[in-house]
Amino acid sequence: MNHRKEIVIETGMNVAIRYAAGSDIGCNRENNEDSGYAGPFLLAVADGMGGYAGGEVASSTVVNALRRFDAPVADVELQSTLARAVSEVNKALGQAISAHPELNRMGTTLTAMLWNGTSRFAIAHIGDSRAYLLRDGVLFQITSDHTLAQLLADGGDAGENSHLSHMLFKVLDGGPDRDPDLAPRDARLGDRYLLCSDGLSGPVGPQEIFDILSAEKERERAVARLIEAARAHGGPDNITCVVADVLEAEPGGPIQRPTLVGAVAGT
Repeated sequence: MNHRKEIVIETGMNVAIRYAAGSDIGCNRENNEDSGYAGPFLLAVADGMGGYAGGEVASSTVVNALRRFDAPVADVELQSTLARAVSEVNKALGQAISAHPELNRMGTTLTAMLWNGTSRFAIAHIGDSRAYLLRDGVLFQITSDHTLAQLLADGGDAGENSHLSHMLFKVLDGGPDRDPDLAPRDARLGDRYLLCSDGLSGPVGPQEIFDILSAEKERERAVARLIEAARAHGGPDNITCVVADVLEAEPGGPIQRPTLVGAVAGT
């Protein structure tokens, strides 16, 4: 199995995404602070933080505010629309904090994709949730963690700072200038995408993720097995993932119903 960090974007065609999503409290947590959403044009995973209840509120607030953007837009507007969406959900988070000052330390990661019925999509990412792409037998990580350890590693100076691996320098917390990484991308028929919180990518390595995504053709089963794998490795955190396949669009074909999981769904 080859595991790479990045891939170049390609061409356009009419496609549909089919998806499954799941969330689990894990083995060591008392509540689920993750939220996930999968819809015909929008996929998102948010991992909340800020102590008991705070993380739940943060991820739920962001995903609930983001849901209204689950609609097709023109190719040239995908990235700008997703940027506006993230800005608006960050403002919604700030308003929630203003209304409940006891939650002033809450925040959340967010990894989201906005599609429009063609192969073009935009991706927004902030924090240490992740997006992966399985294409032609190769697993690509297409986001970069906003952790101090990754920042040091990118600068060639990770040294003995492994204890920094989970310290985030960039999240949504209602503050100003919380700009995510944004990029336009193209998909191919047969692509499989995984969005997940670090409750999956932390304990489960890329080889095992690759094996499961490759072996399980049914999306629901792939999600279940990924969660099972994280729990088998101790399940130290909440576990949330969305698996989406890129298929040829059928004219007049059915549109899959949106799915909410985790704190935003009350689970």
